[in-house]
Parts: sequence; C-alpha cells; structure tokens
Amino acid sequence: MGALIFYTAIYFLGYYAAHLLNLIIGGTLIRNRRISGLLAVFMVSLVHGYKIISTTPPHGHDEEISHALGFYIILPIIVIVIAVAIRIWQESGDRDIP
Repeated sequence: MGALIFYTAIYFLGYYAAHLLNLIIGGTLIRNRRISGLLAVFMVSLVHGYKIISTTPPHGHDEEISHALGFYIILPIIVIVIAVAIRIWQESGDRDIP
C-alpha cells in the first residue's frame, strides 16, 4: 500500500511539473501531461528497482528479489497505468460526443 501511495505521489509530481513548465513557458511544450506523469513514475521505478536488486534484504526479511520487485514496483505501476489509461479513454470518449 505504501508503494502505491509513493508512486501516485510521483505521478502527480510529474503531472504538475509538466503543467508548471507549460505555464512558465507560456505555451504548450508538453501536450500530454498524463504521459509525462507516467514517465516520471517509470524513471523513479527504474532507480527503485536497481536499489532493490543491488542491496541485500534487511535482516528478518526472507523475500526473494522477484517478490520485492513484483510487490513494490510492478504492482503499483500496473495500477497507475490502468487508472491513467481509463482516464485517457474517458476523456477521448467525451470529445467524440457533439
């Protein structure tokens, strides 16, 4: 649950950073802020995954690396990608209605 909250916060930081960059520039440098939020999530997840793989697990944790990667990185990213895809799909459906 904590990893999902962490990656959701990273998503919104990337989303609003793209929005702030567009406001500072005064134009639209980044058209799709949702995708830029996902890119921020993917970049942080790569660093997080590298950290999980390169360090030894804490004392008392008998989890394997694959379990840690799946539970703390892959699962939250899948949930966020599905939520963003549904939101993009809903917005594209709203534009088709005259």
